[in-house]
Amino acid sequence: DADIPEGDLRIDVFHASGHGGQNVQKVSTAVRITHIPTGISASCQNERSQLQNKRMAMAVLKSRLLVQRELQRDAQISEVRGAFKSAEWGNEIRSYVLQPYKLAKDHRTGLEKGNVDAVLDGDLQDFILASVRHDAENRRSSDS
Repeated sequence: DADIPEGDLRIDVFHASGHGGQNVQKVSTAVRITHIPTGISASCQNERSQLQNKRMAMAVLKSRLLVQRELQRDAQISEVRGAFKSAEWGNEIRSYVLQPYKLAKDHRTGLEKGNVDAVLDGDLQDFILASVRHDAENRRSSDS
């Protein structure tokens, strides 16, 4: 729950509408708070005091900003992850042949290793480097 810098907020007070009699007509109790960098705003006129309305509007604004931040984070994560592929037949990343010969093959990069036992024991450095190179080449070709 981070505090929002005062300079990023525009706070407007105005007369509330609706029931409330003389207090509504005389006193500016309704509050609208706008987060200037994003343009997101929240207003409240439910309470009889300006301070209570300001607190309520600030709580609503913080929750809206949090939702927006989570949406941005999710978009960044999905951009980094790329397209999701389900674990179905034909979507394998690597295959291992143990008989009659030994071979580990990465289907994305085309890298083949004859020492399958080492790969199965966790020696994946060559596959990782090949994947990083492959992804970098794909990014370069898609940028041009």
